[in-house]
Amino acid sequence: MASDDEDECGYFYDDEDADEDGVAAFEDDAAPPPERRADYTGFRGGGIGAGIAADRLCGLRIFVCTPNPSSFQIRKGGRCYAGSAAITQESLYTAQKQDLSTVMNLLNIKQHQARALLIHHRWKIDGICDCFDRKGRERMLRDAGIVLQENNSLASGGSRIPVGSAKCNVCFEELPLNSVSTMDCGHCFCNDCWTEHFNTSVKSGKKQIQCMEVKCPAICDEGTVRCLLFGKYPEMAKRFDRFLLESYLEDNDSVKWCPSAPHCGRAIRVGAGERYCEVECPCGFSFCFNCAAQAHSPCPCIIWDKWNAKNTDSENIKWILNNTKSCPKCFKPIEKDGGCNLVRCKCGQYLCYLCGGPTGQEHTWSSIAGHSCNRFKEETAGKSLDTKRQQLQRYTHYCDRFKIHGGSYKVEMEKMGPAVAQRVRLLESDLNLPFAMRDGDWLTRAHRRLLVSRQVLSRSYAFAFYMFGGELRTRPADQATLGVAKNLFEDQQERLEHHVEHLSKVLNAGAPAVHQVENLSKVPVAHVPAMPEAEVVRMKQETVTLAKTVETLCGEMYKCIQDELLPLLVEPMSIAAYRPDGPDKAKELAA
Repeated sequence: MASDDEDECGYFYDDEDADEDGVAAFEDDAAPPPERRADYTGFRGGGIGAGIAADRLCGLRIFVCTPNPSSFQIRKGGRCYAGSAAITQESLYTAQKQDLSTVMNLLNIKQHQARALLIHHRWKIDGICDCFDRKGRERMLRDAGIVLQENNSLASGGSRIPVGSAKCNVCFEELPLNSVSTMDCGHCFCNDCWTEHFNTSVKSGKKQIQCMEVKCPAICDEGTVRCLLFGKYPEMAKRFDRFLLESYLEDNDSVKWCPSAPHCGRAIRVGAGERYCEVECPCGFSFCFNCAAQAHSPCPCIIWDKWNAKNTDSENIKWILNNTKSCPKCFKPIEKDGGCNLVRCKCGQYLCYLCGGPTGQEHTWSSIAGHSCNRFKEETAGKSLDTKRQQLQRYTHYCDRFKIHGGSYKVEMEKMGPAVAQRVRLLESDLNLPFAMRDGDWLTRAHRRLLVSRQVLSRSYAFAFYMFGGELRTRPADQATLGVAKNLFEDQQERLEHHVEHLSKVLNAGAPAVHQVENLSKVPVAHVPAMPEAEVVRMKQETVTLAKTVETLCGEMYKCIQDELLPLLVEPMSIAAYRPDGPDKAKELAA
């Protein structure tokens, strides 16, 4: 690890007397991102799981996603992160150094003190700025366990005892000056005792090592720790350096490992405050940054967890509906594997297996005394309605549509995707068309909108199952509002479904000759039939209009969920903002 004096960086001070033109120029270069609304493209960030394996740092690459692709601004005159890129393990130190240098410069503190402050605030520089405004510099540092030499008379002489000899309060040996060290807090111990203390702390997994003095919260200087460990325990010194690097990943609310399996060795960093967002790792895996599950908007994380747990039993539920009858008394499902149609439940209730109605015990092989069910009878709701079976049927309704749209997404991605790409190649190489019409990006964009809207539709049924099924607590005063919002949501869902199917039909018709070819990447462009110019114009107008309509309807559905439905719940929930092109693609961070 480099010393505090290495790698000079440029900083911006929060000086109220700074030159007005300079401040204006800085603000123009890195304007803050716009406020996020439910129907806007953007996202919010979140927490970080603990327990990252040390060997994951081998070959590690980190990616950054920011709401504004051009820049990411840290307020209080901090630093702007321009662009986004991947870095290797060696470059990870540079990424960490950016935040360390910013805090060191703003507060005039050492590197180990800046690291302790950043870890205390989970590497949120904006959180440090807020805390500085509320508590002031001295109290903020004290709450983080940071002791400054300038405020400590015991340590006013520096990190070494200037004159005389020193006595270690651990081993009680009188030692020369070159055999003792003093920390920022002023407590002095011999180097041998310090070394053993550091070795024990690193073995236990600590990356912030406190002073040996009883009840002293001061964090030991990283340079002293590294120097003393390297002389006697060089492996522990390397491990300590690795811990310091890992702290940027483990203790950072804006960084999470990509949850792909097998693990791709990458971590994703998003902008500060971007908890509810969805990102796509360069390995191709898209996930929710809040819960680290597969991307699931517009379904909130809590509902998505419930749906996944229930969805594992969908096939069992369908089998129960098709092969059993429910007891009219206890409502348990009953399967008949032989015998006559009079069945006795474990609860003691007799029932007719043909209709599921309750009966008496008297019966013959062909009839049941006092019971006849050959005539269809209209039953009033609530009298003979099997509530549990109705719940199963309701779940089947939503589950079937969830899977149908999921299956359509798979077909449109695996089969229609190559067909659309082939049609784009054909347009770009057709010299008979005007130059302006050879651009096939409109087909690619429309296909992307189709895939995203398919996923939105599929997940919207998982959301609707729980939102309107009475399983989530809503405020009694909002029951009437819930009914109105439900009608609005289902109307938007129906319209979106209609236009998505229409868009799928148009895109599928746009490449009829190549859609049946198994390996489209090997089909020569010359063998693909060209489209007349008038047909290209017509298809482009229809496709672009449908893609824009689908995008608008998806945005309205997101807004309805975020602004109309979720506020009605007792338990607060939120969703990632709608992005027409799907989860934001993480770009490589330049080293």
